[in-house]
Amino acid sequence: MSTLPWAQSWRIARRDLHAGFRGLRLLFVCLLLGVGTLAAIGSLTEAITGDLSARGQTLLGGDVEVAMTQREASAAEKQALRRLGRFSESLRTRAMAQRVGGAGDGPAAVLTELKGVDNAYPLYGALTLKEGVYRRPLASDRILIGQALVERLRLRPGDRLRYGQADFTVAGVIADEPDRVGEGFTLGPVAIVSLDGFRRTGLIQPGSLFTAKYRLRLPPGVDAQALRATLEKRHASQGWQYKDRDRAAPGANRFIERMGQFLSLIGLTALVIAGIGVSSGVASYLALKRGGIATLKVLGATAADIERIYLLQIGAVAALAIGCGLFIGALAPSLIIALAGDVLPVQPGLRLHAMPLATSAIYGLLIGYIFTLPPLARARTEPAAAIFRALVDPRHKRDMRTIARVAGAAAVLIALVLLMAREPLFAASVLGATGGVILLLLLLGHLVSRIARRLPRPRRPLLRLALANLHRPGAQTAALVVALGLALTLFVTMAGIQTSLNAEIAHTVPSRAPNLFVLDVPSAQEGRFRDVVDQQAGDAKLNIVPALRGTIVGYAGKRVADMAGTPDGAWVLRGERGVTYSATLPEGSELVAGQWWPAYYNGPPLLSMDADQAGKLGLHVGDSMTVSILGREIEARIASLRKISWDSMGFNYVLVFSPNSLAAAPHSLTATITMPPARDGAVTRALLAVFPGASVIAVGDLIAQVSGLLDQMVSAILAAASITILAGIAVLVGAIAASRQARSYDSVILKTLGATRWQILGAQGIEYGLLAAMLSLVSLALGTLAAWFVIVQLFDFAWSPDWGVVLATLGGGAIVTLGIGLAGSLPLMAVRPARALRQL
Repeated sequence: MSTLPWAQSWRIARRDLHAGFRGLRLLFVCLLLGVGTLAAIGSLTEAITGDLSARGQTLLGGDVEVAMTQREASAAEKQALRRLGRFSESLRTRAMAQRVGGAGDGPAAVLTELKGVDNAYPLYGALTLKEGVYRRPLASDRILIGQALVERLRLRPGDRLRYGQADFTVAGVIADEPDRVGEGFTLGPVAIVSLDGFRRTGLIQPGSLFTAKYRLRLPPGVDAQALRATLEKRHASQGWQYKDRDRAAPGANRFIERMGQFLSLIGLTALVIAGIGVSSGVASYLALKRGGIATLKVLGATAADIERIYLLQIGAVAALAIGCGLFIGALAPSLIIALAGDVLPVQPGLRLHAMPLATSAIYGLLIGYIFTLPPLARARTEPAAAIFRALVDPRHKRDMRTIARVAGAAAVLIALVLLMAREPLFAASVLGATGGVILLLLLLGHLVSRIARRLPRPRRPLLRLALANLHRPGAQTAALVVALGLALTLFVTMAGIQTSLNAEIAHTVPSRAPNLFVLDVPSAQEGRFRDVVDQQAGDAKLNIVPALRGTIVGYAGKRVADMAGTPDGAWVLRGERGVTYSATLPEGSELVAGQWWPAYYNGPPLLSMDADQAGKLGLHVGDSMTVSILGREIEARIASLRKISWDSMGFNYVLVFSPNSLAAAPHSLTATITMPPARDGAVTRALLAVFPGASVIAVGDLIAQVSGLLDQMVSAILAAASITILAGIAVLVGAIAASRQARSYDSVILKTLGATRWQILGAQGIEYGLLAAMLSLVSLALGTLAAWFVIVQLFDFAWSPDWGVVLATLGGGAIVTLGIGLAGSLPLMAVRPARALRQL
């Protein structure tokens, strides 16, 4: 018998398809949720990273940037750079801004990022003011300040500020600093002065922690990446840091890309979970169409005809759902950007991003195809007589053709995910974990059904009915277990992540943190520094260490510049790091390998390194490492490895040298002060009066800033995860819908035998309650494991959930899912036996 043409199949499918998508609404909602989430996350990530790349010259302030710390380039080095293109130089440091006169009720001093610029700044973009126009050159006694500094010190144009030994008059308030993102993370508001004004402050002293940046605007046609590579090789021993316009803000790029991938995987997980809802929804829809399918087969329709007709129906609804999801995903980034305000590094405009939209559409089509085929195969392969008996005598046989097609589509989906992933191993682990949880719950559902069948029959009728519902013909126990288990697992996972992050912010850090950090204390005046603190807070605990900056340029006989890439997790190779020297083991460190050098060691340079980073680089005690400090390469032997307590908020230096290696180098001191909080203000004022070039950082303000960033990150994760919970609830609704016809039949029989509505509802309530109680323990274990992985392995935080909140969330989630299950059963109570029996 010949198969119907596609056009005729579509004509039948279109006539049979209800205008309101009755029976296929769950399919529509599931695909809309999953595809919309993926498209929104992908489009937002693409918009931000694309804008960072497109505006690279403006964000960097040039085509190529050369940076160095604790020193300026020599006249010869500057002249060599000038020959390459238009040249601009700037200096940047952390410094305390003090209002001169009329302080009012504002703070006495505020930590800021002070930036000195030359007359060529900016090479790209424009420095704009809220009022007036920025005119070059900026006078040496004038200063431009950010809005945050205006608010902190209650300033306005014409007021005076003091930095170090120099006073400045506020000439304007900055509206837009074009290279703000390229400058990286800052601890305070920005202030801009001229280079001459910067040098007037006296903040640049031997050993001071400042950064000199030299930017180039290249002639047309010059390759910025090639020039950068040439400079890196030519000056490999200098320890300079380089950026080019294609990666103007590598830190922001890296964070957005990784966060985007993590959220995308959450979205893909939601789509996979929603796929189960798709399967249940399709099964429920085909159950409603059972009579029509059997009639078509009796009239001569082939299995291929049935597959075509209903695949076209389902495909049409799926295509519309995916299209609506793409529409939402394309518009969502603009709304998110508007709501986020200044939280995001850039403010991209409204644009369509083809790649994330296309990828989301393909994911949606593959998920829809994978989860539609199994229920459709049953409708395709079952004879007409078996279809009519399916309600009381369900028989399912394996269709190898369907299994092969599902396996092929799943393989394409996995390959596409791994191909698009920035970290394929991580993506594979997330997909594997999701698939493993679903498979475990599916097996558990079959196990529950078997156990219920073998249990002795209870005397109480309602309990007996509840147990019978778990194993009767057509029971959807496995689907219910998967739906309930996923929903409860996701509730536990979200509670575990949120409470652990809250504990990380609220408990661990503040309990161990000092009150103040003090930077740029002259190394020759340590005694005077101690005296000043002792006068204001005699019981204060001080920890004073030398502070320098250095770049790892080689290790174990390898040059970093010659390496094709850096090992995974070896962040110590990314740019400059703080280095110090110490005669004794630093606070917050535990020696795990090797030995500490003697107090008066005077041999070849020795080095103690963080054990974790040493492991990432494959280094051991006895290996060599070369570090560039102040333009000089120092080769040292690794004498010991340390485990560092990073959450102590103390001086946790990855690299600690023996004193004889660096003591003679120009450097400053950095200190922490631990004391009663009431003394903070007095100590800060006393220190700035004696050491005007020092910077005092209130640890509470720093913690608040970091906590704010963590809160924003948590909000993004929870927002994406909430979609996953909605998908889990959709799966539950789908499981209930798939069993509705069988339960309607049971309800009619029970009513005919004299059962009341409340007895029928009570039996189903007991059934769902038993499943929820059993799955609570399983979900608690699975959700806790998932949250632990995110907190410990992904974020590298301490695992400290609030078990009270976690258990309360689990209980609340169980009540919510139980309520959804019972709400889905309420329509069955209205079924009239006579009418239902006529439709069987």
